[in-house]
Amino acid sequence: MPDSSSYVGATADAYDAVAVLYTEFVAGILDDAALDRATLAAFAELVRASGNPAAVEVGCGPGHMTAHLRDLGLDAFGLDIAPAMIDIARGAHPEIRFDLSSMDAVAVPDASLGGVLSWYSLIHTPPAELRPYLEEFHRVLAPGGLLLLGFFAADGPDPVPFDHRVAPAYRWSLDALAARVTEAGFTEVERSLREPAENERHRQGRLLLRRT
Repeated sequence: MPDSSSYVGATADAYDAVAVLYTEFVAGILDDAALDRATLAAFAELVRASGNPAAVEVGCGPGHMTAHLRDLGLDAFGLDIAPAMIDIARGAHPEIRFDLSSMDAVAVPDASLGGVLSWYSLIHTPPAELRPYLEEFHRVLAPGGLLLLGFFAADGPDPVPFDHRVAPAYRWSLDALAARVTEAGFTEVERSLREPAENERHRQGRLLLRRT
């Protein structure tokens, strides 16, 4: 696991400290989020249509989104750097595989997955450290595989640090993040931007990309 002195270790420690509270916070988070459910459903449909339903959620937290992907017909597993989160995920969903692992070390062979979901998991990565994660997503996806990113949106060309409630994080404009991901070997398929819900502070961005 990452050195606790690194930003990765600090992020893991921060999520471990609030694991139970975070799990309670995200329980039922999709119930009143029709647009998010539609985005995830479209992602799952495209992954299934590729003929390879195998998928990973990187930064899975307590496993609720990984379980949702399973409900949508994907053979999904999850991984996270926070041991307490993985313990909760395994307890809540014993039928699903959950790995204690970093997003740049997905334990699958090259080109073996049809989908990668990164739902607010790249937000804690300093911009200068983003590339290894994108390269790992490219490695594990089969040609034509789909990558879905969910993140907090910004307006300008540069990532914007903000006071995330758990750990330091960054907001990205759709254009800026799409440019980074396409440089790593992906082609953009679709993008969306929605206004914040009642309990949200920022607009929410979604990028769907295909491994080229």
